Amino acid sequence: MKSRFIPSLIVATSMFMAASSHAHGFKQGGLEVHHPWARATAAGSQTGAVYFKVNNGSSEADTLLGATATDVAEKAEIHNHVNDNGVMRMRQVEKVEVPSKGNVMFKPGGYHVMLFNLKNPLQEGGKVPLTLNFAKAGEVKVEVKIEPLTASAEAMHSGH
Repeated sequence: MKSRFIPSLIVATSMFMAASSHAHGFKQGGLEVHHPWARATAAGSQTGAVYFKVNNGSSEADTLLGATATDVAEKAEIHNHVNDNGVMRMRQVEKVEVPSKGNVMFKPGGYHVMLFNLKNPLQEGGKVPLTLNFAKAGEVKVEVKIEPLTASAEAMHSGH
C-alpha cells in the first residue's frame, strides 16, 4: 500500500506545482491582480513593460493611481497606446479606473506599466517586485514573472 501512495503523491504534487507556476494572482480587498508578467529585455535596454489583469469584485469602483518598482527601475509609470491622427503612440496616463464588478486588462498595445532606467536587464525566468497603488485598496504588492522575449499576450492571459 505504501509503495502506491508515494508515486501518487509525487504525481499530484508535480501537477499542482506545474499549474501554480503558470497562473499567479495577488488579492487585496475586492481587487485581484492576475498574472503580472513582463518580457525579458536585451542587455543594455533601459525600459521594460509590465502587463496584468485587474479584477474588481467589490461593489465600488477603484482607481489605479500609479506603480513603484524601486528594486528594478528608477521609475514606473502607467501608460496607454492612443491613436494620434492614424499613428499609434504611447502616452502616460495619470490613473486607470477599475469598474465595480469589472476588470481592466494591461496588455501590449493597451494599458501597461512602463519601467524606466532599468537597473539590470529583465532575465527570463526571474521575478521582480512591483507595487500597484490604488485609491481604495491601497498598495498591492505583486511579483512580476519575467517571460521569454517572444511571449505573446494571448499565451500569458490564457494561463500559457
